[in-house]
Amino acid sequence: MRGARSQTQSDLTSDAVRDIANVMNPILADVFALYIKTKNFHWHMTGPNFRDYHELLDDQSDQIFAMTDPIAERVRKLGGVTLHSVGEIARLKRINDSDATDLDPLDMLAELCEDNKALVGRMREAHRVCDEHEDVATASLIEVWIDETERRAWFLFETTRAHTQAH
Repeated sequence: MRGARSQTQSDLTSDAVRDIANVMNPILADVFALYIKTKNFHWHMTGPNFRDYHELLDDQSDQIFAMTDPIAERVRKLGGVTLHSVGEIARLKRINDSDATDLDPLDMLAELCEDNKALVGRMREAHRVCDEHEDVATASLIEVWIDETERRAWFLFETTRAHTQAH
């Protein structure tokens, strides 16, 4: 995995830069994968709640995509190396793709809810690495992303729960 220092310098040790890059690059890959999956479900939403679900996923995909540049720039700012290609994203991501063509809208929302919850867990792991190396700036950013990701999971959960309770 890429973790070598670039010419950019920080006050963190080279081990810290390597460890933080090695934990943040897979998160960046997961964020890209979650963005694509959310957009995929947004594009393929159907049914009586189409408009609400379509707009929910559009809003969520925008928020997810907005994380990508700050994650990559943070790794670079520390002196690390970040992702270079779609192939590298594919190798590092842990969010499963969905090529299904017949998913029910509520199944899509439930799957995205689980993916967001899994991402929160991975961000908590990254936060621990940042704490270990006293990288408060990256940890602070992660805290905001955890809050945003938990909010997305909450909205997805409540959307599916409200539908199942109505029946």
